[in-house]
Amino acid sequence: MAASPAADGTVAKALDVLDLVARHARPVRFSDLLAESPFPKATLYRLLQTLVAQGMLAHDPDSGCYTLGIRLVRLAHAAWQQSSLAPIARPHLDRLSAEVGETVHLAQLDHAQVLYVDKRNARDPVPMYSQAGKVGPAYCTGVGKAMLAFVPERQLPGILAQQSWHRFTGKTLTTPEAMQAELATIRARGYAFDDEEHEPGIICVALPILSSQDRVLGAVSVTSTTARSTLAALEGLVPLIRDIAQTIAQETETWRFPEASAFPIRKRA
Repeated sequence: MAASPAADGTVAKALDVLDLVARHARPVRFSDLLAESPFPKATLYRLLQTLVAQGMLAHDPDSGCYTLGIRLVRLAHAAWQQSSLAPIARPHLDRLSAEVGETVHLAQLDHAQVLYVDKRNARDPVPMYSQAGKVGPAYCTGVGKAMLAFVPERQLPGILAQQSWHRFTGKTLTTPEAMQAELATIRARGYAFDDEEHEPGIICVALPILSSQDRVLGAVSVTSTTARSTLAALEGLVPLIRDIAQTIAQETETWRFPEASAFPIRKRA
């Protein structure tokens, strides 16, 4: 039986509250949540109490603060195992990392943004924004552009409309029109670059992980710095990264859809 609009609205409100608590990344008081929440005081309090009762939030009566609950940890772990590419990709990322010695990222699209689901640090680690579990912009990261280039054409305008188009560096593309042209180039060659578009001095090459039906499953990238590499050098890694991406795609489909193992995945040039 379909959920009623009221029930659906309650669930959506509860999820909004969870997002609000999560964004603080620390214990947060009711007064701070109320200042940022669109809900009336009584509604917010009721939602918080329900979430605490269900183990989705925890409340410290001494400090009066709310934090994410242990039940969310269990759900997150289950989601990581069932929905994330990370468990399947782990040995292949290890191999790629060992061969290239640079930072390796595995990412998936989270609505219109990039969710980093796994990462391998370089032999000589470099500080950068990305971390496993962190969300980043899609329009100015290599993994983001690699995925955007291959999403269904009918979905792309809606995804681009959700980008912030903030100029992080002098090389950041800041309009949908410029991005459309960039994505056409990426589709034609099969891989994307981040040419210091998100962080100064950080460059990468990224390839999409595509199903046998060309559905975007994720992306994998190799990232370095302008101090020790070039885009041309990273481009030389494309055949290796492509092999890794295709292997991850094939194993993902076999795991999710066992009957698909009878049909070979078609190789891309």
